[in-house]
Amino acid sequence: MKFFNLLSIAFLFCLTSLPCMTQSISNKENPYLIAYNIRTLDTTADDWEIMIMNMDGGDKKNLTQHKDVAWTYYAFDNRLFFISDRDSAYRNYYLYEMNPDGAHVRKISNLRLEDSWMGSRNNGDEMIVTGRIGKDIRHQLFLINTQTGTFTQLTKDTAAYFRDPLFSNDGKYIVYTYKKNKRDRNETEELYIMNSDGSHVRKLTEYPKDNISFKDYGYKAGAARWHPTENFISYISKQDGKHGIFGVTPDGSKRWKVLESDHADGWHDWSPDGQWLAFNRSDPEEKQFHIMLMNWKTKELKQLTDNSLKIQMAPVFLTKID
Repeated sequence: MKFFNLLSIAFLFCLTSLPCMTQSISNKENPYLIAYNIRTLDTTADDWEIMIMNMDGGDKKNLTQHKDVAWTYYAFDNRLFFISDRDSAYRNYYLYEMNPDGAHVRKISNLRLEDSWMGSRNNGDEMIVTGRIGKDIRHQLFLINTQTGTFTQLTKDTAAYFRDPLFSNDGKYIVYTYKKNKRDRNETEELYIMNSDGSHVRKLTEYPKDNISFKDYGYKAGAARWHPTENFISYISKQDGKHGIFGVTPDGSKRWKVLESDHADGWHDWSPDGQWLAFNRSDPEEKQFHIMLMNWKTKELKQLTDNSLKIQMAPVFLTKID
């Protein structure tokens, strides 16, 4: 009965959205792994773990197996970066990295981080993150050298908040979510872009104030990812009652919905070759999450997770180690 139910759920996901993948995914043609985040069944502790699997959903493995709060927001090549409170107080996050097999875990820097997406340039040796120093300097952008752990504060507007930063593919620009007054609940967060030195700031998105979700809790614009081969930035926005994945050009001149869906689609990542989109999908009420994989060219879709866990979120691509 359980096996039948899982097949039925997978079938319904495909039936109500986009064509299902009818053939297995070749590991030779697609040398990637997908890491993602789960909350364990132990509800007595705030225990978040990082999982990894093949692109066909097989060979799932818990990489962290630690009673910390661990979450991956980013990977470069075969370096899996994650935030964790394992060596500090509860939810006091720092940056770590590990191999795709969970080996060689190391703390990268002593900069305390906010709970935010991140990006890198220079082959993963320089990260752009949202960090904090003490109680007064919060939600600011920092650059971290991932080899030495040294860091430099890039923004210094403590009345505002900055989060979810990422570099453009050439490393010349930074896209981020920004709110001028972090205490103003009537102000919407939007995507901005600036030169990598912090100059020439311009706005990319404008949330529609007449949308029914304008006053709802959720992203207005955030968790952006830059497509590796096409000239656009994807991001999350809650509109028309549910989260969805939207797109915007780097000059802000064009905005559109990347995925048309009856479901709630959210955190996502592009494969390094730009051929695959991995994202978490749920019912509009966001009670059951799954990791989905889409062939960007054909729009064929595959559900990679089952219902054994309710929370399975924020996939990122890694390159396999030969």
